[in-house]
Amino acid sequence: MQLAFCIYKYFPYGGLQRDFLQIAKACGARGHKIRVYVMDWQGDIPDEFEVIMVAKKGFSNHRRNQSYYNWVKAHLESNPVDCVVGFNKMPGLDVYFAGDTCFAEKVAHKGLLYKLSKRCKHYLAFEDAVFNADHHTKIMVLTKQQIIDFERYYQTQSSRFYLLPPGIALDRKYQTTSPLKGQQFRQANQIALDAFVIVQIGSDFKRKGVDRSLNAIASLPIELRQKVIYLVVGQDNAQPYQKMAKALNIGNQVRFYSGRNDIPDFLFAADLLLHPARQEAAGMVLIEGLAAGVPVIVSGISGYAYHVYDADAGFVLIEPFVQADLNCALDNAITNQAQRLIWHNNAIYYGQTTDLYHLAERAADIILDCDNHERN
Repeated sequence: MQLAFCIYKYFPYGGLQRDFLQIAKACGARGHKIRVYVMDWQGDIPDEFEVIMVAKKGFSNHRRNQSYYNWVKAHLESNPVDCVVGFNKMPGLDVYFAGDTCFAEKVAHKGLLYKLSKRCKHYLAFEDAVFNADHHTKIMVLTKQQIIDFERYYQTQSSRFYLLPPGIALDRKYQTTSPLKGQQFRQANQIALDAFVIVQIGSDFKRKGVDRSLNAIASLPIELRQKVIYLVVGQDNAQPYQKMAKALNIGNQVRFYSGRNDIPDFLFAADLLLHPARQEAAGMVLIEGLAAGVPVIVSGISGYAYHVYDADAGFVLIEPFVQADLNCALDNAITNQAQRLIWHNNAIYYGQTTDLYHLAERAADIILDCDNHERN
Protein backbone atom coordinates (compact mmCIF):
# COMPACT_ATOMS: atom_id res chain seq x y z
CA MET A 1 0.00 0.00 0.00
CA GLN A 2 0.98 3.63 -0.53
CA LEU A 3 0.20 5.66 2.58
CA ALA A 4 0.14 9.44 2.92
CA PHE A 5 0.73 10.99 6.35
CA CYS A 6 -0.29 14.61 6.91
CA ILE A 7 1.27 16.59 9.76
CA TYR A 8 1.87 20.34 9.74
CA LYS A 9 5.29 20.22 11.37
CA TYR A 10 7.71 17.66 12.74
CA PHE A 11 10.31 18.17 15.45
CA PRO A 12 11.97 15.35 17.40
CA TYR A 13 10.63 16.03 20.90
CA GLY A 14 6.93 16.76 20.47
CA GLY A 15 4.46 14.18 21.77
CA LEU A 16 2.27 14.22 18.65
CA GLN A 17 5.36 14.12 16.45
CA ARG A 18 6.77 11.16 18.32
CA ASP A 19 3.51 9.25 17.92
CA PHE A 20 3.44 10.06 14.22
CA LEU A 21 6.99 8.81 13.73
CA GLN A 22 6.36 5.56 15.62
CA ILE A 23 3.17 4.84 13.69
CA ALA A 24 4.60 5.69 10.28
CA LYS A 25 7.66 3.54 10.96
CA ALA A 26 5.44 0.66 12.11
CA CYS A 27 3.55 0.84 8.81
CA GLY A 28 6.79 1.05 6.85
CA ALA A 29 8.21 -1.95 8.70
CA ARG A 30 5.34 -4.01 7.30
CA GLY A 31 6.45 -3.25 3.75
CA HIS A 32 4.25 -0.28 2.90
CA LYS A 33 5.36 2.96 1.21
CA ILE A 34 5.33 6.07 3.38
CA ARG A 35 4.78 9.56 1.99
CA VAL A 36 4.76 12.51 4.40
CA TYR A 37 3.38 15.99 3.72
CA VAL A 38 4.86 18.56 6.10
CA MET A 39 5.52 22.32 6.22
CA ASP A 40 8.51 22.06 8.53
CA TRP A 41 10.77 19.12 9.42
CA GLN A 42 13.47 19.32 12.07
CA GLY A 43 15.87 16.45 12.63
CA ASP A 44 16.78 13.35 10.67
CA ILE A 45 14.46 11.95 8.01
CA PRO A 46 14.09 8.14 8.00
CA ASP A 47 15.46 6.64 4.80
CA GLU A 48 12.20 4.82 4.08
CA PHE A 49 10.12 8.06 4.11
CA GLU A 50 9.31 10.17 1.07
CA VAL A 51 8.98 13.60 2.69
CA ILE A 52 7.27 16.30 0.62
CA MET A 53 7.80 19.84 1.89
CA VAL A 54 4.72 22.03 1.50
CA ALA A 55 5.44 25.74 1.25
CA LYS A 56 4.17 27.93 4.10
CA LYS A 57 1.74 30.53 2.75
CA GLY A 58 -0.08 32.98 4.98
CA PHE A 59 0.67 35.21 7.94
CA SER A 60 -1.42 33.28 10.47
CA ASN A 61 -1.50 29.62 11.46
CA HIS A 62 -5.01 29.06 10.18
CA ARG A 63 -4.21 30.60 6.79
CA ARG A 64 -1.09 28.44 6.51
CA ASN A 65 -3.10 25.38 7.48
CA GLN A 66 -5.72 26.14 4.82
CA SER A 67 -3.01 26.65 2.19
CA TYR A 68 -1.36 23.39 3.25
CA TYR A 69 -4.62 21.48 2.87
CA ASN A 70 -5.36 23.00 -0.55
CA TRP A 71 -1.89 22.09 -1.85
CA VAL A 72 -1.93 18.56 -0.44
CA LYS A 73 -5.43 17.92 -1.81
CA ALA A 74 -4.30 18.91 -5.29
CA HIS A 75 -1.13 16.83 -5.05
CA LEU A 76 -3.06 13.75 -3.92
CA GLU A 77 -5.49 14.12 -6.80
CA SER A 78 -2.61 13.77 -9.27
CA ASN A 79 -0.60 11.37 -7.08
CA PRO A 80 -3.21 9.14 -5.38
CA VAL A 81 -2.54 6.84 -2.44
CA ASP A 82 -4.41 4.00 -0.76
CA CYS A 83 -4.93 5.76 2.57
CA VAL A 84 -4.55 9.32 3.91
CA VAL A 85 -3.68 9.55 7.60
CA GLY A 86 -3.86 12.89 9.41
CA PHE A 87 -2.23 14.01 12.63
CA ASN A 88 -3.86 17.43 12.35
CA LYS A 89 -7.57 17.93 11.67
CA MET A 90 -8.44 18.62 8.03
CA PRO A 91 -10.87 17.44 5.34
CA GLY A 92 -10.23 14.38 3.21
CA LEU A 93 -8.72 12.03 5.79
CA ASP A 94 -9.32 8.30 5.84
CA VAL A 95 -7.82 7.96 9.33
CA TYR A 96 -7.24 10.66 11.94
CA PHE A 97 -5.01 10.40 15.00
CA ALA A 98 -6.57 12.56 17.72
CA GLY A 99 -3.59 13.88 19.61
CA ASP A 100 -5.46 16.94 20.86
CA THR A 101 -8.69 17.89 22.59
CA CYS A 102 -12.08 18.79 21.13
CA PHE A 103 -11.90 22.36 19.79
CA ALA A 104 -15.69 22.76 19.85
CA GLU A 105 -15.67 22.03 23.58
CA LYS A 106 -13.05 24.74 24.07
CA VAL A 107 -15.02 27.23 21.97
CA ALA A 108 -18.15 26.61 24.03
CA HIS A 109 -16.47 28.44 26.91
CA LYS A 110 -15.29 31.41 24.85
CA GLY A 111 -16.92 34.79 24.16
CA LEU A 112 -18.83 35.87 21.05
CA LEU A 113 -15.92 37.79 19.49
CA TYR A 114 -13.70 34.70 19.62
CA LYS A 115 -16.43 32.57 18.08
CA LEU A 116 -16.78 35.04 15.21
CA SER A 117 -13.08 35.16 14.42
CA LYS A 118 -11.73 33.66 11.18
CA ARG A 119 -9.32 31.54 13.23
CA CYS A 120 -12.14 29.97 15.24
CA LYS A 121 -14.29 29.33 12.17
CA HIS A 122 -11.36 27.67 10.40
CA TYR A 123 -10.55 25.26 13.23
CA LEU A 124 -14.22 24.40 13.76
CA ALA A 125 -14.65 23.69 10.03
CA PHE A 126 -11.58 21.45 9.90
CA GLU A 127 -12.72 19.62 13.04
CA ASP A 128 -16.20 19.15 11.61
CA ALA A 129 -14.63 17.72 8.44
CA VAL A 130 -13.27 14.86 10.56
CA PHE A 131 -15.97 14.24 13.16
CA ASN A 132 -19.26 15.10 11.45
CA ALA A 133 -21.63 12.13 11.50
CA ASP A 134 -22.00 12.35 7.70
CA HIS A 135 -18.31 11.54 7.24
CA HIS A 136 -16.48 8.23 7.43
CA THR A 137 -13.03 9.06 8.83
CA LYS A 138 -11.72 6.46 11.27
CA ILE A 139 -10.65 8.20 14.45
CA MET A 140 -7.87 6.91 16.67
CA VAL A 141 -8.09 8.39 20.18
CA LEU A 142 -5.92 8.22 23.26
CA THR A 143 -8.53 8.61 26.02
CA LYS A 144 -12.19 7.87 26.67
CA GLN A 145 -12.81 11.54 27.45
CA GLN A 146 -11.98 12.46 23.86
CA ILE A 147 -14.72 10.12 22.64
CA ILE A 148 -17.23 11.65 25.07
CA ASP A 149 -16.42 15.21 23.96
CA PHE A 150 -16.47 14.54 20.22
CA GLU A 151 -19.70 12.54 20.42
CA ARG A 152 -21.33 15.36 22.39
CA TYR A 153 -20.55 18.08 19.85
CA TYR A 154 -20.62 16.15 16.56
CA GLN A 155 -22.78 13.07 17.23
CA THR A 156 -19.94 11.01 15.78
CA GLN A 157 -20.80 7.32 15.51
CA SER A 158 -19.15 5.31 18.28
CA SER A 159 -18.10 2.69 15.71
CA ARG A 160 -15.68 5.19 14.15
CA PHE A 161 -13.57 5.55 17.31
CA TYR A 162 -10.58 3.34 18.08
CA LEU A 163 -9.09 3.67 21.56
CA LEU A 164 -5.34 3.12 21.42
CA PRO A 165 -3.09 1.91 24.23
CA PRO A 166 -0.28 4.27 25.21
CA GLY A 167 2.91 3.81 23.26
CA ILE A 168 5.97 4.57 25.33
CA ALA A 169 9.38 3.08 24.65
CA LEU A 170 10.50 0.11 26.72
CA ASP A 171 13.57 2.02 27.92
CA ARG A 172 11.19 4.08 30.11
CA LYS A 173 10.35 0.99 32.19
CA TYR A 174 11.86 0.73 35.66
CA GLN A 175 14.61 -1.89 35.95
CA THR A 176 17.05 -2.96 38.63
CA THR A 177 19.67 -0.64 37.12
CA SER A 178 17.36 2.40 37.18
CA PRO A 179 18.42 3.75 40.60
CA LEU A 180 22.07 3.65 39.54
CA LYS A 181 21.25 5.50 36.33
CA GLY A 182 19.44 8.10 38.39
CA GLN A 183 22.44 8.57 40.68
CA GLN A 184 24.78 8.86 37.71
CA PHE A 185 22.53 11.49 36.14
CA ARG A 186 22.54 13.53 39.36
CA GLN A 187 26.31 13.34 39.63
CA ALA A 188 26.80 14.31 35.99
CA ASN A 189 24.52 17.33 36.47
CA GLN A 190 25.95 18.42 39.85
CA ILE A 191 22.75 17.57 41.74
CA ALA A 192 23.15 16.44 45.33
CA LEU A 193 22.01 12.88 46.00
CA ASP A 194 19.84 14.13 48.89
CA ALA A 195 18.19 16.89 46.85
CA PHE A 196 14.47 16.59 46.08
CA VAL A 197 14.33 16.49 42.29
CA ILE A 198 11.12 17.56 40.57
CA VAL A 199 10.89 16.98 36.83
CA GLN A 200 8.47 18.49 34.34
CA ILE A 201 8.60 17.40 30.70
CA GLY A 202 6.75 18.78 27.70
CA SER A 203 6.82 21.45 25.04
CA ASP A 204 4.63 24.60 25.28
CA PHE A 205 5.41 25.65 28.83
CA LYS A 206 2.27 27.74 29.32
CA ARG A 207 -0.04 24.91 28.28
CA LYS A 208 1.87 22.47 30.48
CA GLY A 209 1.57 24.78 33.49
CA VAL A 210 5.23 25.50 34.22
CA ASP A 211 4.21 28.79 35.86
CA ARG A 212 1.89 26.84 38.16
CA SER A 213 4.77 24.59 39.17
CA LEU A 214 7.05 27.55 39.85
CA ASN A 215 4.44 29.15 42.09
CA ALA A 216 3.94 25.87 43.96
CA ILE A 217 7.67 25.47 44.60
CA ALA A 218 7.94 29.08 45.75
CA SER A 219 5.08 28.51 48.21
CA LEU A 220 6.96 25.78 50.09
CA PRO A 221 8.34 26.46 53.57
CA ILE A 222 11.92 27.61 53.23
CA GLU A 223 13.42 24.40 54.69
CA LEU A 224 11.63 22.34 52.02
CA ARG A 225 12.12 24.84 49.23
CA GLN A 226 15.88 24.82 49.65
CA LYS A 227 16.00 21.07 49.03
CA VAL A 228 14.23 21.30 45.67
CA ILE A 229 15.85 21.12 42.25
CA TYR A 230 13.30 21.66 39.49
CA LEU A 231 14.20 20.39 36.00
CA VAL A 232 12.08 21.48 33.03
CA VAL A 233 12.57 19.75 29.67
CA GLY A 234 10.87 20.88 26.47
CA GLN A 235 10.83 22.92 23.29
CA ASP A 236 9.87 26.49 24.18
CA ASN A 237 11.25 29.87 25.18
CA ALA A 238 12.49 29.45 28.73
CA GLN A 239 13.41 33.09 29.33
CA PRO A 240 10.05 34.32 30.73
CA TYR A 241 9.98 31.41 33.16
CA GLN A 242 13.59 31.94 34.21
CA LYS A 243 12.65 35.55 35.00
CA MET A 244 9.63 34.34 36.94
CA ALA A 245 11.75 31.89 38.93
CA LYS A 246 14.22 34.67 39.75
CA ALA A 247 11.40 36.96 40.88
CA LEU A 248 10.13 34.15 43.13
CA ASN A 249 13.64 33.74 44.63
CA ILE A 250 14.03 30.19 43.32
CA GLY A 251 16.11 30.97 40.24
CA ASN A 252 19.12 28.96 41.44
CA GLN A 253 17.00 25.83 41.86
CA VAL A 254 15.40 25.85 38.41
CA ARG A 255 17.05 24.46 35.28
CA PHE A 256 15.69 24.40 31.75
CA TYR A 257 16.68 21.92 29.06
CA SER A 258 15.66 21.84 25.42
CA GLY A 259 14.20 18.61 24.03
CA ARG A 260 16.63 15.71 24.29
CA ASN A 261 16.99 11.94 24.02
CA ASP A 262 17.93 11.00 27.61
CA ILE A 263 14.47 11.47 29.15
CA PRO A 264 14.64 8.09 30.97
CA ASP A 265 17.64 9.35 32.96
CA PHE A 266 15.70 12.46 34.03
CA LEU A 267 12.86 10.25 35.22
CA PHE A 268 15.08 7.77 37.05
CA ALA A 269 16.74 10.71 38.84
CA ALA A 270 13.42 12.27 39.84
CA ASP A 271 11.57 12.09 43.14
CA LEU A 272 8.41 13.54 41.60
CA LEU A 273 6.90 14.37 38.20
CA LEU A 274 4.78 17.52 38.02
CA HIS A 275 2.25 18.05 35.22
CA PRO A 276 -0.34 20.73 36.17
CA ALA A 277 -1.33 21.26 32.54
CA ARG A 278 -4.00 23.72 31.43
CA GLN A 279 -4.87 21.55 28.44
CA GLU A 280 -3.71 18.01 27.66
CA ALA A 281 -5.52 15.51 25.46
CA ALA A 282 -3.43 12.65 26.83
CA GLY A 283 -0.01 13.38 28.34
CA MET A 284 2.34 10.58 27.34
CA VAL A 285 4.89 11.78 29.88
CA LEU A 286 2.50 10.69 32.65
CA ILE A 287 2.73 7.13 31.36
CA GLU A 288 6.50 7.42 31.05
CA GLY A 289 6.72 8.62 34.64
CA LEU A 290 4.63 5.76 35.96
CA ALA A 291 6.64 3.17 34.02
CA ALA A 292 9.83 4.67 35.45
CA GLY A 293 8.45 4.43 38.99
CA VAL A 294 8.06 8.18 39.52
CA PRO A 295 5.14 9.50 41.62
CA VAL A 296 3.04 12.04 39.70
CA ILE A 297 1.05 15.16 40.55
CA VAL A 298 -1.20 16.00 37.60
CA SER A 299 -4.12 18.27 36.78
CA GLY A 300 -7.41 16.45 36.36
CA ILE A 301 -7.89 17.90 32.90
CA SER A 302 -5.07 15.76 31.53
CA GLY A 303 -6.40 12.86 29.49
CA TYR A 304 -4.07 10.26 30.98
CA ALA A 305 -4.62 11.44 34.56
CA TYR A 306 -6.84 8.41 35.11
CA HIS A 307 -3.77 6.19 34.77
CA VAL A 308 -2.23 7.95 37.80
CA TYR A 309 -5.47 7.36 39.70
CA ASP A 310 -5.78 3.72 38.61
CA ALA A 311 -2.16 3.04 39.53
CA ASP A 312 -2.54 4.81 42.90
CA ALA A 313 0.82 6.38 42.13
CA GLY A 314 0.31 10.05 42.80
CA PHE A 315 -2.22 12.83 43.17
CA VAL A 316 -4.79 14.01 40.62
CA LEU A 317 -5.84 17.64 41.12
CA ILE A 318 -9.55 18.42 40.95
CA GLU A 319 -10.75 20.72 38.16
CA PRO A 320 -11.15 23.64 37.92
CA PHE A 321 -7.54 24.14 38.91
CA VAL A 322 -6.79 25.93 42.17
CA GLN A 323 -3.18 26.94 42.82
CA ALA A 324 -3.52 26.33 46.57
CA ASP A 325 -4.44 22.69 45.86
CA LEU A 326 -1.21 22.17 43.92
CA ASN A 327 0.79 23.95 46.62
CA CYS A 328 -0.65 21.66 49.28
CA ALA A 329 -0.20 18.50 47.20
CA LEU A 330 3.45 19.35 46.54
CA ASP A 331 4.14 20.08 50.22
CA ASN A 332 2.55 16.78 51.24
CA ALA A 333 4.44 14.81 48.58
CA ILE A 334 7.79 16.15 49.76
CA THR A 335 7.16 15.72 53.48
CA ASN A 336 5.46 12.31 53.36
CA GLN A 337 8.29 9.98 52.36
CA ALA A 338 6.31 6.84 53.27
CA GLN A 339 3.52 7.84 50.88
CA ARG A 340 6.02 8.51 48.10
CA LEU A 341 7.49 5.04 48.54
CA ILE A 342 4.02 3.50 48.20
CA TRP A 343 3.38 5.55 45.06
CA HIS A 344 6.81 4.57 43.70
CA ASN A 345 6.16 0.85 44.16
CA ASN A 346 2.63 1.12 42.80
CA ALA A 347 3.93 2.91 39.69
CA ILE A 348 6.49 0.19 39.03
CA TYR A 349 3.83 -2.51 39.39
CA TYR A 350 1.48 -0.66 37.04
CA GLY A 351 4.21 -0.32 34.43
CA GLN A 352 4.93 -4.03 34.61
CA THR A 353 1.32 -5.28 34.49
CA THR A 354 -0.45 -2.83 32.14
CA ASP A 355 -0.06 -2.49 28.37
CA LEU A 356 1.55 0.93 28.05
CA TYR A 357 3.73 0.15 25.08
CA HIS A 358 1.87 -0.83 21.87
CA LEU A 359 0.23 2.28 20.44
CA ALA A 360 2.12 2.15 17.12
CA GLU A 361 1.36 -1.49 16.46
CA ARG A 362 -2.37 -1.08 17.10
CA ALA A 363 -2.51 2.13 15.04
CA ALA A 364 -0.79 0.38 12.13
CA ASP A 365 -3.44 -2.36 12.25
CA ILE A 366 -6.19 0.25 11.91
CA ILE A 367 -4.47 2.20 9.13
CA LEU A 368 -3.66 -0.87 7.08
CA ASP A 369 -7.33 -1.87 7.22
CA CYS A 370 -8.08 1.47 5.57
CA ASP A 371 -10.74 1.58 2.82
CA ASN A 372 -10.42 4.69 0.69
CA HIS A 373 -13.60 4.02 -1.26
CA GLU A 374 -15.46 6.05 1.35
CA ARG A 375 -13.06 9.01 1.24
CA ASN A 376 -14.75 12.23 2.44
